[in-house]
Amino acid sequence: MIIHIAHRRTAESEDKRYIDDPLWEHPHGHANQVEAMTAVFAERMFPEHRTELRTFARKIGGIAGRWHDLGKFTQAFQTYLHRATDPDCHASDLGRVDHSTAGAHYAVEMLGPLGLILAYVVAGHHAGLADWDSQSSESALKYRLRKTIDQEWRSCAPGEVLKIMQFSAKSFPLPRDGFAAALFIRMLFSCLTDADFLATERFMSPDKAAQRPSEGPGMARLSKTLDEWLAARFPEAETQVHRHRHDVLRACRARAEDETGFFSLTVPTGGGKTFSSLSFALRHAAHHDLRRVIYVIPFTSIIEQTADRFREALAALGPEIVLEHHANLDVDDPKTQHTRLSAENWDAPVIVTTNVQFFESLFAHRPGRCRKLHRIAGSVIILDESQSLPVTLLRPALEVLKELTARYGCSVVSCTATQPALGRRSDFPIGLVDMRELVSNPETLFTALKRVQVHYCTQPVTDHDLAGQLAGVKQGMIIVNTRRHARELFDVLDKVSDHCLHLSARMCPQHRTTVLNEIRARLKAEQECRVVSTQLVEAGVDLDFPVIWRAMASLPSLVQAAGRCNREGRARTGNLFIFVPHEKQHIPAGEQRKTADLTREIIELPQYGNDPLGLKAIDHYFRLHYWNAQGTHDWDKGDIMQLFKLGSCPESLFPFQFKTAAERFRLIDDGQRPIIIPWDDRSETLVETLRKIQKPAREFIAKASRTLQRYIVTVPEWEFAQMIQHAMIDPEPLHGRFFILTHPGHDYDAFTGLKNSVKGPIDPARLIG
Repeated sequence: MIIHIAHRRTAESEDKRYIDDPLWEHPHGHANQVEAMTAVFAERMFPEHRTELRTFARKIGGIAGRWHDLGKFTQAFQTYLHRATDPDCHASDLGRVDHSTAGAHYAVEMLGPLGLILAYVVAGHHAGLADWDSQSSESALKYRLRKTIDQEWRSCAPGEVLKIMQFSAKSFPLPRDGFAAALFIRMLFSCLTDADFLATERFMSPDKAAQRPSEGPGMARLSKTLDEWLAARFPEAETQVHRHRHDVLRACRARAEDETGFFSLTVPTGGGKTFSSLSFALRHAAHHDLRRVIYVIPFTSIIEQTADRFREALAALGPEIVLEHHANLDVDDPKTQHTRLSAENWDAPVIVTTNVQFFESLFAHRPGRCRKLHRIAGSVIILDESQSLPVTLLRPALEVLKELTARYGCSVVSCTATQPALGRRSDFPIGLVDMRELVSNPETLFTALKRVQVHYCTQPVTDHDLAGQLAGVKQGMIIVNTRRHARELFDVLDKVSDHCLHLSARMCPQHRTTVLNEIRARLKAEQECRVVSTQLVEAGVDLDFPVIWRAMASLPSLVQAAGRCNREGRARTGNLFIFVPHEKQHIPAGEQRKTADLTREIIELPQYGNDPLGLKAIDHYFRLHYWNAQGTHDWDKGDIMQLFKLGSCPESLFPFQFKTAAERFRLIDDGQRPIIIPWDDRSETLVETLRKIQKPAREFIAKASRTLQRYIVTVPEWEFAQMIQHAMIDPEPLHGRFFILTHPGHDYDAFTGLKNSVKGPIDPARLIG
């Protein structure tokens, strides 16, 4: 009798107290665990009142878990597994054994057209959700279902098929909506991959499994803790600004028991919308029995600050309450064995993440990116600065939000100082419907919180003049559009003034945090402080300068810049000077040039002379920028929605192109590569340790990855190649994962960060941020 094995571990790799445990796991034992977890995860994606969807999801989720590893019941796979755990066998000699196609074949054979749902999920549970058809025919699901495979597994196939034979394509609750069906498949895929990972971890790494979070405090307790912290930290009301912030907070709390759906929070920058929106979200989640709050931020550069503020507010409940997740070290790089081990599955009550991580995950096809998706269901999603979504991806982004609210029990809060941006109207038919504003009278609030006088410089301004103007004030900041401009302007300023600081994404997060702390300390002590920065300071960074200069940019960017000026309302008025750079190389190209020209056109109109950053000007801007796009193609330039059309015949009912959609839905077009900067003693010591250890444990690599996120600068692919050519980094990553700056003392400036790897002119559009 053949004893089949699903997983095999070596005793040496485990803690001594597990030494007497079995070193192998039977496929049926593994399948039982995955079946149970997948069924629970799938059912919990839908709210209690969606009985039909919950029942269907539980049943089909359980089947996915039961069938996902049928291909392990073959001699070829058993041989592969034994060789993989042989210490004398090199990984390069193992080859590949397909164990996922068998379950996909069985699903279509047993369930007909409905089996295609399971076929995508089961066939892709390691490699990722495939396209139905593609030029790379071997990987496409259509051709995998035609593939001749070993039939040994049939004798071990589960015998309970008759229990689910009543399923048919008509029993699928989402049969007439291709996009909805595709999202369901991706969400079911998330349930299976997370369950498979967790079940495997329980056997292979029981120590790590034991450290995973158990059931934490409920949303009601989180809400109460936040209320107590806010009451102690921000007593009512030192200034008029503070009083209005408390009014916003009370308005948000008063609406927490509203039905789930779409909300907007239109509050001027500095009006307290961050904690007001979090307070609403926690109360709303507690009232509707939702499981988590997901706070989505446009820029990686400020995610650490927001997460730290939330941790401080909820510290009484423990640091694990808040999880920050962004892509400095991408968890889904298939080229390294450690990526899945460092993947987060968002099993925390409060998530702070980026637009890139959130939206690209919702269109992803790889297990690492998709594993967390089922935990988005039943959440309150706060979109901070929601107007930052690119126009060319608006339609698919808004469609997925509509699905999350319509079927998956989510509420979405569009939180911005520049509403309305996303609501449906006659000239913006793809917009969100039934958005409810949490603040009753935004116009009155904007008027009451107006604390900045705007000055528009009609003639271009040179860097020398800008530096002279900033040198003439005790405290001030210049915000420009590109990293190159920030670096060159700082060099000019540093020659004519003291107490100068610089901020850009060429500096690693730990470096930026140190500089920001110094800026805040100088401002608070009323010391001299002159800063040159890119736009990374414009979303959620709490700075309060009496005067700011801002290079011409999109109108929302100018509004954000104004929010760093006289933020606390301590002065009678602050001053914002909007200018156009004299040097042509400092004027950005592409979309940034387009939105800057549009803004210039609007603020030069006489009707906005007294209030160029007011709600009427903002409305005008979005009417031209979003709403007057030339047809729906401009809102979906990758034709992503066309990739999820239903098929015309049962054999290809769901001919979806998951892999292609993931490749096309990219918020950042230019691929970014992370470079580790040994910037301080902590990072230098860790890098030195990594260099010395020949074969570090996987757990050590995962821990090091988390620590080194604070020491990363991302660069585009073209610059990454230049850095290798100039020996700034090694051509091969350390331990298959880490690219480390070789000579930080030479290639990383103490003030401006990572130096350029090339000499001569650089396209400024490539150095944004």
